Amino acid sequence: MGAGELRKSVGLTGVVMFGAGTAIGVSIFSVLQPAAQVAGSGMLIAIALSAVPMVLFATVYAWLASALPVSGASYEWPRRFLSPFVGFAIAWMRILSNVGAMVVLAQVLTNYLGMAVAIPAKPVMALAITAVFALNFFGVHVAAQAQSLLMAVLIAVLALFVIAGVPHVSATVMGSPFDAGTGAILAGIPLMISLFLGIESAVEIGEEVRDPKRTIPLGILLAILLTAIVYAAVAATALGLVGPAALARSTAPLLEAARVPLGRWALPIIVGAATVSILKTMNATALTFSRSLFAMGRAGALPAVLAAVHPRFGTPHRAILVCYAFALAGLFLPNSLVFLLLAVNIPTMLKYLACSLCAIRLARGGGPIAQGAGLRFKPRTVIAVGWAAVVCAIGIIIVGIEADGRPYLLVLGWFAVGAIFYLVRARRGAGRAAA
Repeated sequence: MGAGELRKSVGLTGVVMFGAGTAIGVSIFSVLQPAAQVAGSGMLIAIALSAVPMVLFATVYAWLASALPVSGASYEWPRRFLSPFVGFAIAWMRILSNVGAMVVLAQVLTNYLGMAVAIPAKPVMALAITAVFALNFFGVHVAAQAQSLLMAVLIAVLALFVIAGVPHVSATVMGSPFDAGTGAILAGIPLMISLFLGIESAVEIGEEVRDPKRTIPLGILLAILLTAIVYAAVAATALGLVGPAALARSTAPLLEAARVPLGRWALPIIVGAATVSILKTMNATALTFSRSLFAMGRAGALPAVLAAVHPRFGTPHRAILVCYAFALAGLFLPNSLVFLLLAVNIPTMLKYLACSLCAIRLARGGGPIAQGAGLRFKPRTVIAVGWAAVVCAIGIIIVGIEADGRPYLLVLGWFAVGAIFYLVRARRGAGRAAA
């Protein structure tokens, strides 16, 4: 490994675990409650509908990663194939969504731990954030190994929940998924899509993956399959055990459902699983968050010090420390999960939209990068999937307004701050060049 280069130390298992491990985490322990409030049993339909755009987004990401694997991909692709400002804007908005994700994760962690023992919420949230950023500081291979171990524990516990719960499932308790109505089901999609967010997260460490043009697309496919199976089984079981009303009232909905088949064992099992799951997702989120700032620093969109690589650990340590500071600042955001989930999802949909446009432009150009893609899709296939993904992203952003309009104002304000920063930095750069 040369000086300043990221270390290639992640294989196929790591890619699958970062993707599925990011998706199968906080959402399964948190989103059931706000989704039940919004859509009732219609959340089952919302889950199925939300999987459709995620398959499109994942296809776009897999193709792009097979053509140009690069760390900080969600910044680098729009910067190279759309414009430097679009790349900056997407990455800047991702700062807000990553902070929101870390806060959601930490908040849900304290909710579940609080079921077992009295804890001070904010200090424990800060401690959890500190732990995962420290883990990432010392090496991506360490983070990948921890991700795989935590994921195995989580899958085992969720399998136990489903196997023990199925005999107790009642269709009457579950209710009809159509009772909530079309509007409620559609409003639930922006929440339920958070179940799948992160499937593509391995593209953000493209330069740290072995044989990335093959490994990343295959890893994304396996992560989608694993995630879909787990969520379909867990959500249906939880609804059939306690019903949508009970899930909507509970701050720990999966624990509420698990008490039916597991009795007194539900508390230690589900709290333990929630802790493992949430720390795992925080670990993956911290990793992709820092690579985005690293890529921006390397490209000059943010101060170049963020592009520094630790000489021993091979990690972008300064970018990690800055992301850690942002995450701690996020502890001052509102506590509403609906607010926080939308604050995460809106910038994420904008990211998916921009990268889909990148795939369309790259496929139309037919240059050496597109021709060298590991996935041998025909250009018209990439273009069709890309446009379908664009339409899905716009639709999801629009229907989310019905759930809570405040996050849209937050995202708009954060974008305005970023645009001012970009213009001032660009003007200073032009002034130095002229001098």
